[in-house]
Amino acid sequence: MEKAALRTHFLTLRRALSADAVRDRSAAIADQFFQTFFGSSPSVSCVHVFLPIARQNEVNTWPIVHRIWQDFPSVRLVVSITDPGTGLLIHTRLTPETPLIQNRWGIPEPASASAPVSPTELDLVLVPLLIFDESGHRVGYGGGYYDRFLAECRSDCARVGLSLFEPVTTIDDITDTDISLTACLSPQRLYTF
Repeated sequence: MEKAALRTHFLTLRRALSADAVRDRSAAIADQFFQTFFGSSPSVSCVHVFLPIARQNEVNTWPIVHRIWQDFPSVRLVVSITDPGTGLLIHTRLTPETPLIQNRWGIPEPASASAPVSPTELDLVLVPLLIFDESGHRVGYGGGYYDRFLAECRSDCARVGLSLFEPVTTIDDITDTDISLTACLSPQRLYTF
């Protein structure tokens, strides 16, 4: 299937999930995340995380954020501020004291980029998506923000999608500007590409 059809289909499926289903699937993803990337000694020191749009039933990343703050205080957490004028994301540090606001799409964001972070500093990026395929390609909302952002990261930066659903076989209309994932976590398992 092509991205537009997949986007419509999985938006509908995701919106139909109950709050309990989103909570349980998100918890399973968080457990796998820590088992995979934060075993006995974490190999990452700077993690970019997306903050969920609650009304879109996105994977709830707050349990990941809170556990990193609590159990891995030396790991820097980074989030983005969306700049619709340029079509780019501005990256800044996220701490328990960071004041957040909702942007026009309902994304929680820091009120300002008071502690800017370059994409080249990131060791791991948690990538939002609607669905992914067995080759590591993803379908997002279609704005291209994350593809432009991921293109700025180091080649060894892990690009880890978080998906409430298992993959489709293939996404038919991948382009040269689509940046693939290195891994994806679903409620059931870790996929690597």
